[in-house]
Amino acid sequence: MSRSLRRGGSAALVLALAAISLSACADGSSPDTLKVKPDTPATSIGNDLKLNNIVVVTGQMQASGQPGPARVTVNISNTGSAPETLQSLTVADGTATFADAKGATIPGIVIPAGGAVLLGGDGQPSAQVSSVALAIGGYAPTDFSFEKAGKVDVQAQVNSAAGIYASFGPATPSAGASASGPAAASSAPASPASPAASASASASASGSATASASASAPASPGASASTH
Repeated sequence: MSRSLRRGGSAALVLALAAISLSACADGSSPDTLKVKPDTPATSIGNDLKLNNIVVVTGQMQASGQPGPARVTVNISNTGSAPETLQSLTVADGTATFADAKGATIPGIVIPAGGAVLLGGDGQPSAQVSSVALAIGGYAPTDFSFEKAGKVDVQAQVNSAAGIYASFGPATPSAGASASGPAAASSAPASPASPAASASASASASGSATASASASAPASPGASASTH
């Protein structure tokens, strides 16, 4: 093999190795790779509050565009030295109601200093709109108002309560609550009779028993003698 061919082959090998090295860097933890962000909306307000993965979740059986309940899930982190409070949250034309992890209504949601809150997560507070018409797969205008940081607006993604969002769907009234109507009333035990009614019934029964006993008793000897 000629010396020129050997030099050409060496150059090609060097170029191939360089290409492989660059490809490996592109797939690794380069600065460009670290800048990759999820598709779900995110925003920040001030220097301390960051809102990630903002999604409005509708009921699993709710059709797109059909009015119904919806719950907001978002991870709110607070890197500040003081707690912050989410005072209100609106989705389209609906205002959310806040509840604690046990379902009790609360006026606001506190994000602790140096901590985070995942709305709608297991053991976390929730924010639910009672009725709103949303296009599933689209976006909905969502407003967050904080006590100190102020207000921030974002277009939140709308998804149905399926797949990874199955556990984030809106709460529905329990069967026990709906059964507390006429059915529950009909199954309730009858109330006891009043004391007056009971006394009257006892007196009537006693009188009837006395009269019956007198009629069935044999005639006295004096009565028999007077018939002769």
